[in-house]
Amino acid sequence: MAPQHFPDEARFFRSPVLPDTEMLAARYFTHAFAPHWHEGYVVAVITAGAEGYRYRGASHVAGPGWLACINPGEVHTGQRAAEVGWAYRVFYPSAAAMRSLALDLGGCGLPRLPVEAVEDQPLARALTRAHRLLEEGGDPLEAQTEALGALSALLARHADLAPQPKPAGRDAGRVERMRERLAADLGEPLTLEDLAACVGLSAFHAARLFSREAGMAPHAWRNMLRVNRSLDLLRAGASVAEAAAACGFADQSHFTRHFRRAMGVTPGRWRG
Repeated sequence: MAPQHFPDEARFFRSPVLPDTEMLAARYFTHAFAPHWHEGYVVAVITAGAEGYRYRGASHVAGPGWLACINPGEVHTGQRAAEVGWAYRVFYPSAAAMRSLALDLGGCGLPRLPVEAVEDQPLARALTRAHRLLEEGGDPLEAQTEALGALSALLARHADLAPQPKPAGRDAGRVERMRERLAADLGEPLTLEDLAACVGLSAFHAARLFSREAGMAPHAWRNMLRVNRSLDLLRAGASVAEAAAACGFADQSHFTRHFRRAMGVTPGRWRG
């Protein structure tokens, strides 16, 4: 008999003791995350089953007690790598929050979390305990102490705390200018010709360069930026329809489809 698989269920939550961090507790079987990126970090602790994901051009698998970490702005996926699916607890700390922790540890700039999945059972237990305390909403002093201690241990044991040089070269500059053009007005209709004009390339070469350097096509990157920009609006109490319109989505269903593929829940569920 085939093993019973997990149902797809997910809950985002927040805690006042970690104002710059969102948390997710989820189990997935059918859901697969499309290529996407976040403006902050992802620190996922696998608690059951196994998650597979593509990151930095390679395939990775994380099982129970392993960590899957993603750095800001980097494209990745997520899908089951076990017959039952996978269950995990995820921290989404902002770049500012992780920079502050790194500074306390003697680092400078944004820390770089490891690309490979990390096997560290004691740290996984500490992160899981902190996550549960934040979810339960009990003693705030205990929850904050455990969470900051576990995230600091992650940085101290597994992160590169040295500043990372910005990519140099003509292509990197062109891609950055295209990103700026895509972000300038999220509601503005753009063509590849519009995008290519700002970097002096043909539409074909601009699209190929952007996709190679950014990890996804210009339209997909822009839709993910729209999703990321919608988060502050949803946190502030905007309705799903208001966030969709403000971030340049054609309609609410278009917004919901892209949001769920990247975040694992609908924007209404994420908003809470």
